Amino acid sequence: MALSRAEMDQKIDEHFDFEARDDIDGVLATLAPDAEHDIVGSPLGPTRGRDGARPFYEGLFSDLSEGRVQTIRRLYGEDFLVDESLWRGRAPGAPFGLVGKDRPLEFRLLHVIQFAETGDIQRENVWIDLAAIIDQLPQD
Repeated sequence: MALSRAEMDQKIDEHFDFEARDDIDGVLATLAPDAEHDIVGSPLGPTRGRDGARPFYEGLFSDLSEGRVQTIRRLYGEDFLVDESLWRGRAPGAPFGLVGKDRPLEFRLLHVIQFAETGDIQRENVWIDLAAIIDQLPQD
């Protein structure tokens, strides 16, 4: 049974809301127990399951703060959506290996989200505009 667009929106918006609150357990609860989590270019590579995704979020939440996601557009399929968003916040840590010095930061994200029949996120595939991040966080 396919999810409606509204059901897909609700789940991804819930996921982003947990991210904005740095709520690791909440974020992980939006994933299917055996979900594939793939941040393209991450040295961790694709991970499996909620426990596999946890280290990424622990690092992310220590490196970035005050994050807000603004959806630019979404495209939908039967069991997936593609979300283009703009992330805005601060970089107190070392996001993606770059020293942030608590500077403001914004960059585009592209999520490809595939849903399980239960409505949980079965696969999260994320592309990050690393060029924009490098430009805003020059290393002295």
